[in-house]
Amino acid sequence: MPVINFIKPDGTTHAVEAKEGANLMEVGRDQNMGVEGTCGGSLSCATCHVIFDEAGFALVGGASEDEMDMLDLAFGVEETSRLGCQIKVTDALDGITVRVPEDY
Repeated sequence: MPVINFIKPDGTTHAVEAKEGANLMEVGRDQNMGVEGTCGGSLSCATCHVIFDEAGFALVGGASEDEMDMLDLAFGVEETSRLGCQIKVTDALDGITVRVPEDY
């Protein structure tokens, strides 16, 4: 199982085993990492907003136009922000780090 490293808003880092095929919203929500996923992954909210470092962002790639529209509603958006519901877990993501921004 790939391991995803979550940095919670309080600065603590947690390594979480993730089922391949799940998305980062599900993983972060189910492991209490501060990811909500209010819409259940239907790309109609921004409560699964996560931030990647440059290397991680290069792996997952940029957001679609629809995702960018939803990110406009999120707090603390950065150049490497994505919505976790749009990122499928694969073995290629093993060891990746995502930061969960503060909910203002």
